[in-house]
Amino acid sequence: MKKEVIDCLAGALKDEKKGKKHKGLLIVSPDQRASERYMIKAKKNLELCDLYKEMGYDYKIPEEWFYTLYYCALAILSKFGIESRSQRCTAAFLRYVKEKSLIEFKDEFIDRITVHSVKEKRSDVDERETARYGSSVTISEVESKYEHMMSVCRRAVSQAEEIVYSKNDFGIPDQLMTSGP
Repeated sequence: MKKEVIDCLAGALKDEKKGKKHKGLLIVSPDQRASERYMIKAKKNLELCDLYKEMGYDYKIPEEWFYTLYYCALAILSKFGIESRSQRCTAAFLRYVKEKSLIEFKDEFIDRITVHSVKEKRSDVDERETARYGSSVTISEVESKYEHMMSVCRRAVSQAEEIVYSKNDFGIPDQLMTSGP
């Protein structure tokens, strides 16, 4: 896990030095305000789920569930002073700081934003893509798991808020700052 995060940091730095938009993790200043705005955005996404359900736009809901979880992740990264432009790198960083006991954030939430390269492994990323790019407007699975997924998202928001509104400093682990790729 450490190597993957270091690779994400090194790749982003290399891209930035070349004047390109990075596709990894960039160390920036911790940004409490951005963290709080991501939390507001996550909660707004949950409101959208209810609106979409009422209006019969269930194909939009898996995308909102995914982005609710992803905004929680970005809020946590902002608290650490990490900018991400990669779902894979975002999940890797969260796993790493969780393994180092720097945050308490359930694996379930991290797993749901993880991009799997193995075809048989599915996550909420796949559900979002199927709903977004598929031809169906009505998706029966959305109705059957609506309450469960709303509960998952609410729990993720709650855990992320504990981190975001904590008075603790969440510095980037020294192992990531001093290690080379």
